Amino acid sequence: MFPPITGVVKQLVIINVLVFFGASFLLPDHGNILAMSSPYSPNFRAFQIVSHMFMHANFQHILFNMLMLYFLGPMVEQALGSKKFLILYLVSGFGALAAHFLFFPYSGVVGASGAVYGVLIAFATLFPNVQLMLLFPPIPVKAKYLALGLIVIGLVSGVGGYQQGIAHFAHLGGALTAFILLIIWKKVNFRR
Repeated sequence: MFPPITGVVKQLVIINVLVFFGASFLLPDHGNILAMSSPYSPNFRAFQIVSHMFMHANFQHILFNMLMLYFLGPMVEQALGSKKFLILYLVSGFGALAAHFLFFPYSGVVGASGAVYGVLIAFATLFPNVQLMLLFPPIPVKAKYLALGLIVIGLVSGVGGYQQGIAHFAHLGGALTAFILLIIWKKVNFRR
């Protein structure tokens, strides 16, 4: 059902895995330098604006993000093209970062979740009726309903303060950024 892994998706998965394991094993005491520190923190470094998207808090964090990227990314990359897909991924990650600091200016953040949520929203927008199989419970659900459900859960959790330690507003920021980017691209293509 899903196409084979595409070039940009493959490279992103490889980079994420290498950075995660490299930081975990080669820099166990200094790996957090790659995570995004608050701009108000003495630990802030400009390169963290990019590097944080390739760091993850733990194995479950990277596993979930890379599985979503692996299963959803190739169809989005084929639909948008490699260049636009990479732009979508990175810009969604930056949008996630901006949303996180809008609500938590003194709290650091780490992970590709915002960028991956951007890919999820792009998938649900481009292929709303494609059936996806959930892992738990293993039932099929249309992409549009899965995306909507995850957005609602993230919004309720973020506003309600549930699931501490998860950057819900970063997820929502990545999703919103991707959605806005897709609208802009659609309008630009429509005018041509």
